[in-house]
Amino acid sequence: MFNKFIAALLALLLAACQQSEDARPALWQVDGPNGERAWLLGTIHALPMPISLDSPAFDRAITQASGLVVEVAALEDDKRTALIFHKLSAVASAPPLADRASAADRAPLARLLAEAKIPPDRFSQMDTWAAALALGQAISARSGDDSGNGADRLVLKAMRGKPLTEFEGAERQLAIFDALPEAEQRDLLSAVIRSAPDARADNQHLQQAWLSGDVAALEALDRQGLLADPELRETLLVSRNSAWIAQLLPMLQRGEQPLVAVGALHLVGKDGLVALLQAKGFKVSRLQ
Repeated sequence: MFNKFIAALLALLLAACQQSEDARPALWQVDGPNGERAWLLGTIHALPMPISLDSPAFDRAITQASGLVVEVAALEDDKRTALIFHKLSAVASAPPLADRASAADRAPLARLLAEAKIPPDRFSQMDTWAAALALGQAISARSGDDSGNGADRLVLKAMRGKPLTEFEGAERQLAIFDALPEAEQRDLLSAVIRSAPDARADNQHLQQAWLSGDVAALEALDRQGLLADPELRETLLVSRNSAWIAQLLPMLQRGEQPLVAVGALHLVGKDGLVALLQAKGFKVSRLQ
C-alpha cells in the first residue's frame, strides 16, 4: 500500500512477451439499509509479473458500478508526482542520513546504500521521510517488482469512461508523510532499514496472499513492517481509513454505487474499511 507514491516515480518496463497471471483478489459487495450499494476491491501497487483481473465477479462489479474511487487518480502522471515529491521533500540542507539513523541501523544502512549504489550524500537535501521512501523503493526495485503491473492501474483502465474520484491524490498522500514529526520520520527510516533483509520474502507473501484473495494472510501482514509502529499505523492506516469512510458515506447517500479500489491492507482487520462499514450498519458480502 505505501510504495505507490515512489513506485510511480521509477516504474520499470517488463518484456512484452511475458504472460499474464490470473489474479483473484478479495472483492466485496456493500449493501446499505436504504438500497445503497458499492464494491470494495483490494489492490496491490507493484508486482513482478503482468496480471489479469478478469473474473465473473470482477466483470459484474465493473459493469454495474457507477464510477470508481481510488487513492490517487493520476497514477500514470509520473512527472507531476515527481514534482510534488520534490516540492514537499526538498530542504536546503539536511544532516547525513547516517546521522538520522539510530546507532544500531547505521551499519545496515551503509550496506544498503553500497548494494544499491546510492551515494551517501544523495539525501543531503531531502527530508527524512522522503529518504526513507526513496530507499524503500530502491530495495523494492531490486526484487523485480514493477508498478506498471499494479492492479490499481488495471482497474483504472477497466473503468475508463466512468466517473473517477480520488480519496487523496498524490499531493495529499505525500503530505501525510511530510507532516510526520521528525521522530516518526526516523522511525519510518528505521522500519525500512530493518525490513530490508526480509523485503523480498515479505513482498512475495503479500503478493501471494493478494493474488489468491487470502484475507487471513493479509490480516496477519496488517501489523508488520511500518504498521507495527503504533504512531505510524495510526497516521498511515487508521486515520486515513476513517477519513475515507467520511468521504464514501455521502457518495452512497447521493445514490452513487462506486467500485472502491484501494490498497489491500486498508480493507482487512478491525480498522479496515470492511469492518468500519459493517459497524455503520452495512452488509458487506465477499464475492471472491
